[in-house]
Order: sequence, then structure tokens, then C-alpha cells
Amino acid sequence: MFDPTHLRSFLAVESTRSFTAAGRRLGLRQSTVSGHVAKLEAAAGRRLLLRDTHSVELTADGAAMLGFAREILEREEAAQRYFSESTLRGRVRFGASEDLVLHELPAVLAEFRRDHPRVDLELTVALSEDLNQLLADGHLDIAFGKQRPGVGDRDPRVVFSDELVLHSAPGFALDPGEPIPFVTYPEPALTRAIALDLFRRSGVPYRITCTSDSLNGLRAAVLAGMGVILHAAGMPPEGLVPFEDPRLPSPGPIDVVLTARRSVLSAPEEALVRAIRANADRLTPGRRTR
Repeated sequence: MFDPTHLRSFLAVESTRSFTAAGRRLGLRQSTVSGHVAKLEAAAGRRLLLRDTHSVELTADGAAMLGFAREILEREEAAQRYFSESTLRGRVRFGASEDLVLHELPAVLAEFRRDHPRVDLELTVALSEDLNQLLADGHLDIAFGKQRPGVGDRDPRVVFSDELVLHSAPGFALDPGEPIPFVTYPEPALTRAIALDLFRRSGVPYRITCTSDSLNGLRAAVLAGMGVILHAAGMPPEGLVPFEDPRLPSPGPIDVVLTARRSVLSAPEEALVRAIRANADRLTPGRRTR
């Protein structure tokens, strides 16, 4: 009954109290706006505006139309949003390691949810090894975590690679020959295993000064000067800096991978994988993507 175009012109006239100003706001000629309002009045069968050469005022029916017009346009916009949204439906149980969720991943997931509002996304944050176990036990559909590099660049699960680096608090220093104080996740954490293997192969003495399953807990221990942590260079915990010890070789690279529970993904799972891969550069500024 009421054309949304006519309603928008009516609201613009009411807001500006001028047909000419309403036309400028809408990018229309004054005569076009006047015609819209006239057609709206004809459709309503009531006079909505009182106008003369100097002013424009609402009638009582015009004041009533004001509320209806806003509500009609709001519902039209809601309908447009509804029918333009993704038709994907379903559930994705997604797991990610803590260091990944502390950077750009939440923003990527927020965009995914905005693009696919009918997909129920369930997030689990845990160590990569625990995520792999949850995946194997059927409690997750997709896991986003770390693994030791494979042979060559043929693993299709790899999203990007990063370099592992020891990190410490600014100004942290060791006396020559002093064992390296090491802050780490509990077993079976991947970075723990890599670091301990590095210390043993190099013959460098070490001691574990803090164990925590929380990255924030480990970061607090490092900032307190309790030791160093092995972490990906592209996603350093806030406030920590690279730490070098001439007794140690480079820890080497690590791969960040998307692993699915099954070989054939559902449509929502495929959409999430695409979204993460499309944003690999955001997730790892300056790292190597594949």
C-alpha cells in the first residue's frame, strides 16, 4: 500500500521541513519529492503535510504516518538483510590454540559469523595436542593448531609457517654458563617437547621454573623474570622480546595447520576453512603463507 520510496521522501521532508532540502538529501529534484509525498497522501487518503511558501508542518495524520513510515522501512531493511544473508545452516565445532586466538583470529571469526549468521560456531581453546585428541575423539570438527614441519610443502593442511624463537622480558640476562630458566606448558605441549629436545641436543643446562596451561600465566612468569619461553615469532605474547643464547642453534620453523575430523567437509565447515585461509596474511603479518 505504501511505497518505501515515497515513505523515504516523506521522512526527508519532515526532517528538513523543506521539499528542496529533502531533494538535496536524497539526490532527487524538488518536484520528484513533491510527487512522492502527493502519491503517499493519495494512498493514505489523508493530508499528511501542511505547506505554504515559507513552511512545512505535519498534520495529525502526518504525525501518525511518521511512526508507521519508520517501522515499515525498518522492516523492509530487516527483510532485505534476511534474504541477502548466507543460506548456510549447521554447526561447526572449531578448536584453536590459545596463541592464535590472542591475535587476529577473533576478528576473522566475527566476520564469518556476520556472513553466515545461521551457522552455529562453537569455539574450544586448548593446546594443539589436546585439540588433536578432541578431534580424534569426535568432539571437534576442525582444529587450528601447530605441528612440527613436514617434509616439503605438500601438506594441504598448512595455512602458514612461522619461526620458533625464545622470548624473554625486556632486559632479561643470564650469567655465562648459567642454566636456562624455562617457562613452559605442561606435557604433551609441542613447544615444550621442541625446546627440551633443543636443550638436550645442544648440551645446554636448563631448569623448568614455571609450568602453566595458560599462555597468560606463562607470559606473567616471563615478565616477572622467571625465565624464557619458546614461542612463534609472528605471534609473540605482548611485552616479550626475542632472547638469544649463543649456546643454542635456531629452534627452527613450525607449521600452523587446519585439520578436519573427516575428509569430506560440510558446507559450513568448508566456508570456515575458506575464511581462515583467505585471511592467512592477517593472522600472521610477515610470515610465510601457503
